[in-house]
Amino acid sequence: MAQVSDSLTATPIEVQAEATNDAQPPVTEVTAESTPGSPAPTATMAPLPPHVIVLFGAAGDLARRKLLPGLLHLSQADLLPECRIVATALEELDDEGFRRLARQACDEFGRTEIERQQWDAFQQRLSYVPQSQGPARLAEAVAAAERALTGGDPDKEVRRLHYLSIPPSAARSVVQTLAQAGLVKRSRIIMEKPFGTDLPSAKALNDTVHEVFAEEQVYRIDHFLGKEAAQNILAFRFANGLFEPIWNRDHIDHVQIDVPETLSVGSRARFYESTGAFRDMVVTHLFQILAFMAMEPPTALEPRAISEEKNKVFRSLCPIDPTQVVRGQYEGYRSSPGVDPDSDTETFIALRCIIDNWRWAGVPFFLRTGKRMAEGARIISIAFREPPRSMFPDGSGVGTLGPDHLTFDLADSSKLSLSFYGKRPGPGMKLDKLSLQFALQETSYEGDVLEAYERLIHDAMSGDHTLFTTAEGIERLWEVATPLLESPPPVQIYPQGSWGPDDVHRLIHPSHWRLPFQRGWRSAAR
Repeated sequence: MAQVSDSLTATPIEVQAEATNDAQPPVTEVTAESTPGSPAPTATMAPLPPHVIVLFGAAGDLARRKLLPGLLHLSQADLLPECRIVATALEELDDEGFRRLARQACDEFGRTEIERQQWDAFQQRLSYVPQSQGPARLAEAVAAAERALTGGDPDKEVRRLHYLSIPPSAARSVVQTLAQAGLVKRSRIIMEKPFGTDLPSAKALNDTVHEVFAEEQVYRIDHFLGKEAAQNILAFRFANGLFEPIWNRDHIDHVQIDVPETLSVGSRARFYESTGAFRDMVVTHLFQILAFMAMEPPTALEPRAISEEKNKVFRSLCPIDPTQVVRGQYEGYRSSPGVDPDSDTETFIALRCIIDNWRWAGVPFFLRTGKRMAEGARIISIAFREPPRSMFPDGSGVGTLGPDHLTFDLADSSKLSLSFYGKRPGPGMKLDKLSLQFALQETSYEGDVLEAYERLIHDAMSGDHTLFTTAEGIERLWEVATPLLESPPPVQIYPQGSWGPDDVHRLIHPSHWRLPFQRGWRSAAR
């Protein structure tokens, strides 16, 4: 089978010839059903109750890049309820010092213009307590924030959202701080990855959290699932009678989930040495996307039903076979500050997964991610089975460009493409690869998209667990990973700017990786 060369184009839903650079046929365009400039329809949402958001690690990199700009954007979009934000970190700051830090973060990393009136309103919500002042001082700050929200009205309830933007090693002390401060009631807690580094540590972390918080209070965040494109998988699968009947082993040959990154480990080298690509990306991100792809239809579009179907996928996931794994390390990694000169930590991993259930028996799922690769992308590619017999003459082009594919681009600008063979205009029977494409940026709804962390913070305030992981699911994934963690294959060195070790082609043979695409997405501009 030749290397697949499906074109992926960022246009409205279109049909385009792909396989050749000559004699391109006319484009037939069907625009999405929306009126330019009209507001996006939204489901009716009950107003959120007042909240005090306690932000741990408030001066750290994640808070500066994502959380503070995200909270500001929610405020600008009128999606933030009445709230106060009590920030805490190791830095010795006062309220004004933290407000300056927050403004710098929002100016540098925010997505929208900040009007003076908007900032004045937002900064009045911010206060700061250094961690050195202990649980009692934190409790006082939260109580003061609650009084400001209730005006002293005892019948007005205020909820608490604790965001732990901290390393997992600090989770125990923060959870104990919240217990000592009496901040567990009326509260929810958001926890950042990684959720352990193996099965024993994941169980220990869950036990630590459950000593203080009930499982329904815990929100383990995965920003991949907060992306609009990831949620579109659910809509695409379960709202369209055209696709759900073929979403199984009878029609699908294999699935690829591919997340290459061009970045190096950078300043995270010391952290990365204790995790590596598998712990950092596969357990916490790629397996979660796999569950969305493979889950059975939930009984309802509600958190409990969706979480249960995801966990069924994890229960059906076979233990990872180390012989079906390729580990790599980019050239120069071992010379990075904080890295062991003899490090065996992988900066690249590709693996073959099997889901042992009725729907997916015999269908391999190929996962790949790595640092310092040729391109940065986030795609899911579903390869359909080819017809059992071809009636087309030699030279027609059928089969030369691989199977039909459905491709989801999980980048912030949501796109998808469905490729297929079609006849090239003119005499004879010459076929090209064509595709139907959709891009969110071509609709009037692009401005309504929330960044992943913004959506997930809003969901946690709403009590919606749909896009969060469970203790059971996390522990099962570490159980599945145990054979690989105990007997990892040796790392293979790969050049920076490449697509990883050559063995990745052996892993997927006789199929081929979709990335790199021979032709990229077209620009939205015409």
